[in-house]
Amino acid sequence: MTPAFDKLQQHLKQLPGLGYRSSERIALHLLVEKPARLPALVVALEEAARSVRRCACCGNLAEGEHCAICADERRDRSVVCVVEQVPDLVAIERSASFRGAYHVLHGKLSPIHGVGPDDLNLAALRARVESGEIAELILALSNDVEGEATCHYLTEHLPGGRPVKVTRIGFGLPSGGGVLYADSVTLKSALDSRRVYS
Repeated sequence: MTPAFDKLQQHLKQLPGLGYRSSERIALHLLVEKPARLPALVVALEEAARSVRRCACCGNLAEGEHCAICADERRDRSVVCVVEQVPDLVAIERSASFRGAYHVLHGKLSPIHGVGPDDLNLAALRARVESGEIAELILALSNDVEGEATCHYLTEHLPGGRPVKVTRIGFGLPSGGGVLYADSVTLKSALDSRRVYS
């Protein structure tokens, strides 16, 4: 293959879920089988890179200051579901079982991997709690050691003042599993069966 092809394949291989074979197949598809699709893909990537950013309120993807969920007046802003990553938010939205707001941490505490509180989207969450708009935080984090540590940190370091009910989804998610890979029925069951986190 050519150096340009090899470079494209290497960049594709860095994407989540793509290995050597998958990245090679996509590169060949774009360059040999369907080259007409390549310009539109390049334009879409450039446009997304220019216009998509983090929502100033919750950390979700947005094209303006706020994402579509935060801008939706029909959502219950007093109930906030805290998730690790944007794909977790998407999975819960797909289940159509939650009509509150969200907060994306963009990770979880993991000292082994060098992820501490300053690396997460915690300042914006503290500001939301301090504003008094939140009555309940639903912790929808992975059911693993790092997820539990993050839940514990959040409950220990919430600002004082107005009391906030803190619940944790639990029923229906397997140990070591995450929100992203759960089906809609399991997510609905987990949300409906949340418990007070202590």
